[in-house]
Amino acid sequence: MTQLPVVFKRELRSYFATPLAYVFILIFLVLSGVFTFYLGGFYESGQADLAPFFNFHPWLYLFLVPAIAMRLWAEERKSGSIELLMTLPITRFDAVLGKFLAAWVFAGIALLLTFPMIITVNYLGQPDNGAIFTGYFGSWLLAGSYLAIGSCMSALAKNQVIAFILAVSACFLFIVSGFPMVLDALAWAPQWAIDAVSSLSFLTRFNAISKGVIDLRDLLYFISLMAAWLAATAIVVDLKKAD
Repeated sequence: MTQLPVVFKRELRSYFATPLAYVFILIFLVLSGVFTFYLGGFYESGQADLAPFFNFHPWLYLFLVPAIAMRLWAEERKSGSIELLMTLPITRFDAVLGKFLAAWVFAGIALLLTFPMIITVNYLGQPDNGAIFTGYFGSWLLAGSYLAIGSCMSALAKNQVIAFILAVSACFLFIVSGFPMVLDALAWAPQWAIDAVSSLSFLTRFNAISKGVIDLRDLLYFISLMAAWLAATAIVVDLKKAD
């Protein structure tokens, strides 16, 4: 019988066992409001939508989500509790997926707590709520992708700070892969290679979903990316368990 629910509940409870979870949520809510209403020019745009809110998510998650992910495995290895975890009657799949899902749900809770944004925009106008909810779904998928990468980096490093830096660096590469300056630097490469690099960009995929356009290819991109990085996490945990 799978022990996935046991690992999931254990990890999710651990987030709220310390003040760090509440500090993270508070920082996320404050920064979301600042970026939306001040830096995003919400009122100046004169449009009843949450585009200014979603536009900053890839950059906001770049630092906040790796901060969640860095503790997933690095803390277990540093404290030595990973040895106990590995001796429990659970599969590597249960451990990796359970930790990831707990972190993903925690990120989802933080995202849901921004619901006053929806109330505000509906009070000020008549927005396309379908596009707004699609944007929230896309944002959650984006957070999951960051977490999957961060999980692998946490498994690679014994130190949480190093795990954080590795995760931020890897996620940053996925963000800028579609930037013109990156593609121009690859002008020497075959066109198919340039297109492949461009297709890896988080921004390209997320921007489409945040505007209310759900393309099966974008959904498969995020799901495949999460699956690939979680599989890599499982491999790294196996290789590092003797360290």
